[in-house]
Amino acid sequence: MEEARAYDELRTGFTAAVSHELRTPLARLLSLLESAALPGVDRDALLAQAREQVEEMSELVDDVLFLSELESGREVVALGATRALPVLEEVSGRLADSAERADVTIRIEGEPGAALPLRRRMLQVVAENLVQNAIRYAGPGATLTLSVRPGVLEAGDDGRGVEEDELPRLFERFFRSDRARASRGTGLGLAIVKHVVVSAGGAVEASGGPGRGLRVICSFPAP
Repeated sequence: MEEARAYDELRTGFTAAVSHELRTPLARLLSLLESAALPGVDRDALLAQAREQVEEMSELVDDVLFLSELESGREVVALGATRALPVLEEVSGRLADSAERADVTIRIEGEPGAALPLRRRMLQVVAENLVQNAIRYAGPGATLTLSVRPGVLEAGDDGRGVEEDELPRLFERFFRSDRARASRGTGLGLAIVKHVVVSAGGAVEASGGPGRGLRVICSFPAP
């Protein structure tokens, strides 16, 4: 009964959080559409902004559904091991344009044979969210170094960083620091990273501070 009650409270809180997060882009979208009906406005610019809001909502829904699949066990996280370096290089190449627009440099380092106990798709998910987090929040001119060694995946940037008292909350669902609230993002990226890593028997920790960047270490038990 206690587990059922705890699950029900978690589901209720999660539903409320999702509703809250969707309300903001929906309100912006409605305002943009109403503005587009006014005479003499730049409709193309307003429609472009409206598209951004729709994309933001779509990304949020995708992240929520993926996290739900992880929690229900329908997505298998650990199934054998995956050589990490080729996956990291693939993710870096796929997000290169986004990184260039944000003026963030991505570096990939690691031992060629280093493997992590994750399915390839799950490793892609973790790497993508770590890179996207730096692209969105590290700030212009920052460099993100994504490195791997046996049992450890590390993402460290030299960007603006976060307040030290916010570090323990970075992996909470929908949490965004005060500095990050103006940036586009669902607030689920690092929560997904933590869930995948913990489901594979690992642990995640973050360190850093204002002006000292952010360092996220994902460590896995030895096979």
